[in-house]
Amino acid sequence: MAFQIPGLSALNKPGLIQGFKVSKDQLTTIVPVAVAAALSTYILMRYFSSQSSPKSRVNMTINKDSPKVVHSFDMEDIGSKAVYCRCWRSKKFPYCDGAHAKHNEETGDNVGPLIIKKKTS
Repeated sequence: MAFQIPGLSALNKPGLIQGFKVSKDQLTTIVPVAVAAALSTYILMRYFSSQSSPKSRVNMTINKDSPKVVHSFDMEDIGSKAVYCRCWRSKKFPYCDGAHAKHNEETGDNVGPLIIKKKTS
Protein backbone atom coordinates (compact mmCIF):
# COMPACT_ATOMS: atom_id res chain seq x y z
CA MET A 1 0.00 0.00 0.00
CA ALA A 2 1.50 3.35 -1.03
CA PHE A 3 0.49 6.80 0.18
CA GLN A 4 1.15 10.33 -1.00
CA ILE A 5 3.50 12.56 1.05
CA PRO A 6 1.50 15.69 2.07
CA GLY A 7 2.57 18.85 0.27
CA LEU A 8 3.98 17.05 -2.77
CA SER A 9 0.64 16.71 -4.57
CA ALA A 10 1.24 20.15 -6.11
CA LEU A 11 4.09 18.59 -8.09
CA ASN A 12 1.65 16.30 -9.86
CA LYS A 13 1.04 18.70 -12.77
CA PRO A 14 2.04 18.28 -16.40
CA GLY A 15 5.62 19.32 -17.02
CA LEU A 16 6.65 18.92 -13.33
CA ILE A 17 8.16 15.98 -11.45
CA GLN A 18 5.63 13.30 -10.57
CA GLY A 19 4.52 12.92 -6.93
CA PHE A 20 6.76 11.11 -4.49
CA LYS A 21 5.29 7.85 -3.19
CA VAL A 22 6.67 5.75 -0.34
CA SER A 23 5.20 2.55 1.04
CA LYS A 24 4.82 1.96 4.80
CA ASP A 25 7.40 -0.84 4.60
CA GLN A 26 9.91 1.49 2.96
CA LEU A 27 9.15 4.23 5.48
CA THR A 28 9.69 1.91 8.47
CA THR A 29 13.14 1.15 7.07
CA ILE A 30 14.14 4.63 5.88
CA VAL A 31 13.26 6.58 9.04
CA PRO A 32 15.30 4.51 11.56
CA VAL A 33 18.27 4.36 9.18
CA ALA A 34 18.16 8.15 8.63
CA VAL A 35 17.87 8.81 12.38
CA ALA A 36 20.75 6.43 13.15
CA ALA A 37 22.92 8.05 10.45
CA ALA A 38 22.17 11.56 11.75
CA LEU A 39 22.84 10.57 15.36
CA SER A 40 26.09 8.79 14.43
CA THR A 41 27.26 11.82 12.46
CA TYR A 42 26.46 14.13 15.39
CA ILE A 43 28.30 11.92 17.91
CA LEU A 44 31.36 11.58 15.65
CA MET A 45 31.47 15.34 15.02
CA ARG A 46 31.33 16.04 18.77
CA TYR A 47 34.06 13.44 19.45
CA PHE A 48 36.46 14.69 16.79
CA SER A 49 35.89 18.38 17.54
CA SER A 50 36.68 17.77 21.22
CA GLN A 51 39.88 15.96 20.21
CA SER A 52 41.13 18.87 18.11
CA SER A 53 40.50 21.57 20.71
CA PRO A 54 40.58 20.09 24.19
CA LYS A 55 39.40 22.29 27.03
CA SER A 56 42.33 22.63 29.35
CA ARG A 57 43.49 24.83 32.17
CA VAL A 58 45.33 28.02 31.42
CA ASN A 59 47.03 28.26 34.81
CA MET A 60 49.03 25.07 35.36
CA THR A 61 51.14 25.98 38.42
CA ILE A 62 50.55 29.43 39.93
CA ASN A 63 48.77 29.65 43.33
CA LYS A 64 46.74 26.49 42.73
CA ASP A 65 45.60 26.47 46.39
CA SER A 66 43.81 29.80 45.88
CA PRO A 67 40.25 29.90 44.46
CA LYS A 68 41.18 32.93 42.32
CA VAL A 69 44.57 34.40 41.45
CA VAL A 70 44.53 38.18 41.84
CA HIS A 71 47.43 40.64 41.83
CA SER A 72 47.09 44.33 42.56
CA PHE A 73 49.68 47.07 41.99
CA ASP A 74 49.73 50.77 42.77
CA MET A 75 50.56 52.97 39.79
CA GLU A 76 53.08 54.89 41.90
CA ASP A 77 55.03 51.66 42.56
CA ILE A 78 55.34 50.61 38.91
CA GLY A 79 58.07 53.03 37.91
CA SER A 80 58.39 54.02 34.25
CA LYS A 81 57.46 50.61 32.76
CA ALA A 82 56.09 47.21 33.84
CA VAL A 83 55.67 44.06 31.73
CA TYR A 84 53.08 41.54 32.96
CA CYS A 85 52.57 37.92 31.91
CA ARG A 86 49.33 36.91 30.17
CA CYS A 87 50.25 33.33 29.20
CA TRP A 88 50.56 32.04 32.79
CA ARG A 89 53.86 30.28 31.95
CA SER A 90 56.29 32.84 33.40
CA LYS A 91 58.65 31.71 36.18
CA LYS A 92 58.50 35.31 37.49
CA PHE A 93 54.67 35.53 37.42
CA PRO A 94 52.95 38.01 37.45
CA TYR A 95 55.87 39.56 35.55
CA CYS A 96 56.73 38.41 32.04
CA ASP A 97 59.94 36.46 31.45
CA GLY A 98 59.33 35.73 27.74
CA ALA A 99 57.85 32.25 28.33
CA HIS A 100 55.02 33.13 25.94
CA ALA A 101 57.40 32.69 22.99
CA LYS A 102 57.82 28.96 23.72
CA HIS A 103 54.10 28.62 24.52
CA ASN A 104 53.16 30.26 21.20
CA GLU A 105 55.56 28.03 19.25
CA GLU A 106 54.20 24.84 20.88
CA THR A 107 50.50 25.70 20.63
CA GLY A 108 50.16 28.06 17.66
CA ASP A 109 48.79 30.69 20.06
CA ASN A 110 49.65 34.38 19.74
CA VAL A 111 49.61 35.60 23.34
CA GLY A 112 52.02 38.31 24.48
CA PRO A 113 52.66 40.39 27.60
CA LEU A 114 50.76 43.36 28.98
CA ILE A 115 53.09 46.38 28.90
CA ILE A 116 52.28 49.41 31.04
CA LYS A 117 54.31 52.61 30.57
CA LYS A 118 54.07 56.00 32.16
CA LYS A 119 53.49 58.85 29.76
CA THR A 120 56.42 61.18 29.37
CA SER A 121 55.27 64.78 29.19
